[in-house]
Amino acid sequence: MAPPQKLVLTVIVSAVIVAATTAYGPNSAAEDIVHSSCVHASYPSLCVRTLSTYSGPTITNRRELAQAAVKVSLSHAQAAAKKLAAVRQTVGKKREKAAVVDCVEMIGDSVDELSRTLGALKHLHVSGGSANEFRWQMSNAQTWASAALTDDDTCLDGFKGVDGEVKSQVKHWMTKVARVTSNALYMINQLDESRGKPHVVRS
Repeated sequence: MAPPQKLVLTVIVSAVIVAATTAYGPNSAAEDIVHSSCVHASYPSLCVRTLSTYSGPTITNRRELAQAAVKVSLSHAQAAAKKLAAVRQTVGKKREKAAVVDCVEMIGDSVDELSRTLGALKHLHVSGGSANEFRWQMSNAQTWASAALTDDDTCLDGFKGVDGEVKSQVKHWMTKVARVTSNALYMINQLDESRGKPHVVRS
């Protein structure tokens, strides 16, 4: 029979191992999903960086990963919308102001479309449910995410021929939004084996 001290030590070590497995197991699994899914995304490094630091519920499958990617995109779009609204109040040049006003409208539409994308994904059942329902919700999610990405690109297009600090700021904000949205669309498309080509945002 083992000495009491050794039994106590064994129990303590076992408890530590169980605690470590509980604490780090799900996170490791989530990181594995993130890294393996981001490899072929439009912007892999950005994909890993934004989703590895995602503060929402633990990611356990690709549908949850797609939802997380859309939430990241939505957060960036909402932040950009606030910045653009503030810039609109201060910009003076007519051409710049027109571009900013259009961009405010575009980013507002993008926020709405990303919210709709998230709603569609929440109703998406990858396993179970009818094939028609899956296709319907997939189509909705892809359509809304694509529309959001188009609005982001349209905002950037509005600054062609415009120079200055305002353009540089807006381009920085909107390029980031467009790129995380492109990654989100890629993640959505991965839920449908017939889709998945990455969209590259012009820099």
